[in-house]
Amino acid sequence: MSDHSHIAFVGTGVMGRSMAGHLLHAGHPLHVHTRSKERASELLEAGATWHDSPGSAAAASEVVISIVGFPADVESVYLGENGIVAYANAGATLIDMTTSSPALAVKISEQAAAKGVDALDAPVSGGDVGAREARLSIMVGGDQEIFEKTRPVFERMGKNIVYQGPAGSGQHTKMCNQIAIASGMLGVCEALAYAEKSGLNPETVLASIGSGAAGSWSLTNLAPRILKGDYSPGFFVKHFIKDMSIAIESAEAMQLQLPGLTLAKQLYDKLSANGGENDGTQALFRLYGGSDGSSLA
Repeated sequence: MSDHSHIAFVGTGVMGRSMAGHLLHAGHPLHVHTRSKERASELLEAGATWHDSPGSAAAASEVVISIVGFPADVESVYLGENGIVAYANAGATLIDMTTSSPALAVKISEQAAAKGVDALDAPVSGGDVGAREARLSIMVGGDQEIFEKTRPVFERMGKNIVYQGPAGSGQHTKMCNQIAIASGMLGVCEALAYAEKSGLNPETVLASIGSGAAGSWSLTNLAPRILKGDYSPGFFVKHFIKDMSIAIESAEAMQLQLPGLTLAKQLYDKLSANGGENDGTQALFRLYGGSDGSSLA
């Protein structure tokens, strides 16, 4: 894969904008489509080319990357009338980096293969910070040979890049990631709530426990935001609820019970119902008596 391969990027939200920017700055001609052209303005000013449909962007590119919102968006972008699969060039590589359904990833891979096109599912973890700093964790499913050929593209956006297995494996791995985060976020919020209630200084508590056995990405990166009352989204609550729903559905299909995940989703559903759907995932702290005075009661 050439350092100057044309790349289409569909979706320039909180994370996609930074990810696409790294590819553009690395010298790849970039073709962009997103629901609102305004959201791609920074990329367009930097030299990217705008397209009015996912299919149009795909037709101009050798590699097509997407990171959109929900599985329904993924299906529309790839399999819709003006979608990527219909317009992709033979031999192109399609990479969906949305957290989406493993079953949908398999469906896209099969339909792409029927047209002589390769497809990888490659969801990411690391949030807005990881996207900005090009150090995302990327979990990849699909053909291993195609993965190796496209590794240089992934290396423009992430640091921890791991091949997981055939189509759908990247999405299943991301479900494991979200399951761990969901229960872990309960622990982060409860630890900080306990620190406050017991009269401790939460910041000094965090200094002690953040680098010990309790340490985690969420404790290091999101707990300080909580202490500042900063609930701006590195990752939206509404998208996290979507991820948890996919994980629960997939687990049920495997006859696997996940009580920790189930409880976390119930609490996030309550947060969303209270108007927090567009906050960051750390806003769960509000249910423990955070800044808006709400509680679990």
